[in-house]
Amino acid sequence: MKQFMNSKETLVTEAIDGLVRLSGGRLARLDGYPHIKVVVRTDWDRSKVALVSGGGSGHEPSHAGFVGRGMLTAAVCGDVFASPSVDAVLAGILAVTGEAGCLLIVKNYTGDRLNFGLAAERARAFGKRVSMVVVDDDVALPDLPQPRGVAGTLFVHKIAGALAEAGADLEAVTEAARKVVAGAVSIGMSLDTCTVPGSPKEERIGPGKAELGLGIHGEAGVEQVDFGGARAAIRMMLDRLAPHAGEGDCVALLNNLGGTTPLEMSVLAEELARSDMAHRIGWVVGPAAMMTSLDMHGFSISLLPVDAAQLDALAAPVAPHAWPGLSKVGGLTVRPLPDGLSPVAAMPSDHPVRRALIERCCAALVAAEAELNLLDAKSGDGNTGSTLAGAARALQAAVDRLPLADTTQLFRAVGNELSQTMGGSSGVLLAIFFAAAGDASASGRDWVGALSAGLERVMQVGGAGPGDRTMIDALAPALEALPGGLAAAAAAARRGADGTAAMARARAGRASYLGRDKLAGHNDPGAEAVARLFEQLARG
Repeated sequence: MKQFMNSKETLVTEAIDGLVRLSGGRLARLDGYPHIKVVVRTDWDRSKVALVSGGGSGHEPSHAGFVGRGMLTAAVCGDVFASPSVDAVLAGILAVTGEAGCLLIVKNYTGDRLNFGLAAERARAFGKRVSMVVVDDDVALPDLPQPRGVAGTLFVHKIAGALAEAGADLEAVTEAARKVVAGAVSIGMSLDTCTVPGSPKEERIGPGKAELGLGIHGEAGVEQVDFGGARAAIRMMLDRLAPHAGEGDCVALLNNLGGTTPLEMSVLAEELARSDMAHRIGWVVGPAAMMTSLDMHGFSISLLPVDAAQLDALAAPVAPHAWPGLSKVGGLTVRPLPDGLSPVAAMPSDHPVRRALIERCCAALVAAEAELNLLDAKSGDGNTGSTLAGAARALQAAVDRLPLADTTQLFRAVGNELSQTMGGSSGVLLAIFFAAAGDASASGRDWVGALSAGLERVMQVGGAGPGDRTMIDALAPALEALPGGLAAAAAAARRGADGTAAMARARAGRASYLGRDKLAGHNDPGAEAVARLFEQLARG
């Protein structure tokens, strides 16, 4: 598995140094590499209670990314998924602890408990005031006597950090942390395992499955469940959380486990806001990558019932950029389209022959969706089939609103429909194509001449022509042969589409960014779509 690293031995130390270098002077590290990897605040006032947390690396931005004003004072980093040593934890404590004392925030894993616990004892022998809380927010195994500590730990960092920054004493900060620990609950779900640096990737999650109740160290989840999309995932996870989430209004922390795209995370946020528990979830932290599991394609939800003081602490400003802030869940604000964007629609009219023609064209494009996507994946972004099929489905839904009996108005209406429903450059070009065809039809040209005029306009505006490896290579010969019948047009379109496979250089479209080796031997997907469309029509 290729990864952007130099070696697994230096991965963590180099990552820490990169973080410190770009912190604007807010952060420093202790001089103890490679065994002692501790990030500390440079602006720390020892008269305040220090907050020290940490654990294995691979959860970035946790923990070092949350060192700064309003959150952690120091983070002690172990190797990937490995607890830091006792000496490393002790170094972190001694580096930041003054007379006000220190709170250790520890996730409930055996290695962390032992190493942080022994370091606390040794620090007390040095005369330091040290207290410790153990976070056990994972509810995946409700009967487990030692639940794991996962993303709910961030609630403790933030609330305890706000109190410490405000000058609260060690007893008050510790009590506030314990209250959060008692209330926070979390659960995670993943579609794929993570990639541990230097190790082969474990493939244990089968097609159509998701892993529920996973930890943050790559360990298997409690069970594999059928994956039914974002809505079903949110519903399943909230069903597991609800019995443990106490009462009253909650803050939800929506955490990206590392490999989930921002687009997916926003969909999950929308489903969270529309869920059966939405009436209890008044605020959300995220969605963001906060406590990850390397590149795991998954997410977790943490819930915390809050009082006013806790809510203020969660909303308090902080220095670490990794903290995404607290957002109040609001309604969906929708404003009307600007005047003039939606033109006056032509009066619908029926024409059985044209209706059948449009429906056959649409059916052909929908049927070719998957194959065109596969073809486009060889030379583009793999969505030509979906783009054309989406437009076809929109036309299918709009056919009863079209002025089928009036050729001029029909061309214009189709162009208008495509401009609103078809994305990308293809949508714009086809909208121009049909709009120009409508203008030509209004000037007296027959339907073949009108379509040819549309093609001329597309070549003028888009800058592509025959030989540039676009749909024009199939459309231009097809329209030229069309007066001879659909069979002749289909044959010409097929020759044009197949000819694009020998064009080793595209001079327009997204394929123009690719090298010869990516294009040779593959038809242009747009040209292939045109050929398939005419072939379907020629079959009668």
